[in-house]
Amino acid sequence: MQLSHLAQGLGVIDRSADPDITVLTADSRAVVPGALFAALPGVKVDGAAFASQAEANGAVAVLCRNGVSIATSLPVVRCDDARHALAVMAARFFGRQPEHIVAVTGTAGKTSIATFTRQIWEKTGQVAASIGTIGVVSRKRIVEGTLTTPDPVALAQLMAQLAEDGVTHAAMEASSHGLDQRRLEGVRIEAAAFTNLGHDHFDYHPDPESYFQAKMRLFTTLLPKGGAAVINADDVWSGRAIDVATKMSARVMTTGRKGTFLTLKRLEHERSRQIAEIAAEGRIYRIALPLAGSFQMSNALVSAGLAIATGVPVVDALAALESLEGAAGRLELTGTTPAGVPVFVDYAHKPEALENVLSSVRPFTTGKILVVVGCGGDRDRAKRPMMGEIASRLADAVFVTDDNPRSEDAASIRAAIMAAAPGAREIADRREAIRQAIRTAISGDTVVIAGKGHETGQKIGDIVHPFSDHEEVRSAIAELQK
Repeated sequence: MQLSHLAQGLGVIDRSADPDITVLTADSRAVVPGALFAALPGVKVDGAAFASQAEANGAVAVLCRNGVSIATSLPVVRCDDARHALAVMAARFFGRQPEHIVAVTGTAGKTSIATFTRQIWEKTGQVAASIGTIGVVSRKRIVEGTLTTPDPVALAQLMAQLAEDGVTHAAMEASSHGLDQRRLEGVRIEAAAFTNLGHDHFDYHPDPESYFQAKMRLFTTLLPKGGAAVINADDVWSGRAIDVATKMSARVMTTGRKGTFLTLKRLEHERSRQIAEIAAEGRIYRIALPLAGSFQMSNALVSAGLAIATGVPVVDALAALESLEGAAGRLELTGTTPAGVPVFVDYAHKPEALENVLSSVRPFTTGKILVVVGCGGDRDRAKRPMMGEIASRLADAVFVTDDNPRSEDAASIRAAIMAAAPGAREIADRREAIRQAIRTAISGDTVVIAGKGHETGQKIGDIVHPFSDHEEVRSAIAELQK
């Protein structure tokens, strides 16, 4: 694609040359002949410093923001927002996208909502995909993921691949990082959703307000006027999210106990399912959701809202909830001990998520709740004592262990959690902590292994060691059966 077409309306090209662009990349090490190199500002270094290296590797053009000095003889596209420009260029370069795309943002619930929305579409005859933390899932493509929201070039390429696969409906997670860094700005969103806002990513965002405003870019920048904004009405930030969406002329559809579009009128909890009465379009629907936890019902209603916003009839969307399967590592019943103790694996690595999970298993736990918990290294340190306090308040036995220490000293991470968890047991080895919790549990108890969910590795230093909470739970239960 010619540079002039790629950059049309996005910035000014400082030379008359109009090379053919065959590759887009923001990584100078990935530059090949024919590439456009996006010199983006980074946390530690500015990509402009690598322009000469990109030219030496065969780049034929450079993209950068205004006011940056670039050492290159190549044509340079200068613009106010280079990240935005790269996302739009990527969408133009790869072209096709599924006809119906929805995105969900919020601190917790994004993975489940994207997964549930895909399932509702599939159950109502659509060819669908979900994109997010656990990867890409469709009938033709299952790819494990590492980022909640992929970089804009990878995302644009993925959208084109899904369209080529015949996918017509796609649900994706929109992280605050992804929104702040403009990764989704080439994606044609039809409907957007907001779940909640809690304590997370304050190693990146300076305060809750900045975090919220980053989330709101989904409504202020990406959702077209008249697009559907599906908002969980039961969070403390919901009112502000509704105000933002309303001011942007969105079609607001609220869900939950305070919701007016899908209203949760009544909810009964059982060990492995919930019975709900939901008011919609003047009718009351009785729905049996085959998943535990009030937060799962909240997520399911947002998912139904997104499906309805893309054309699924209300009656069909709600009926599809009765056969939903939970997202991997989200309050996932992974095994049951010989004594009948259920053991759940959950990705809860944020304070609100841990509180939701522990509160959700209490109604069907006649004995004690035992939780294995840790916190990741090189991430928001403020949440560590918060996680310890929540664990000790809502569980009866707490086992503090390692999560993904990364480059930090694991003992100092555990100490920060232990300081707010009086009576907790500290067991550094995660494998042993899981075994101790399962061995300790007796009939009537519930065990929750929190923090890593679907992950299949544990990062210590720069090395990712094979590790699966699911496998360790099954192994520990097998040992009890001998």
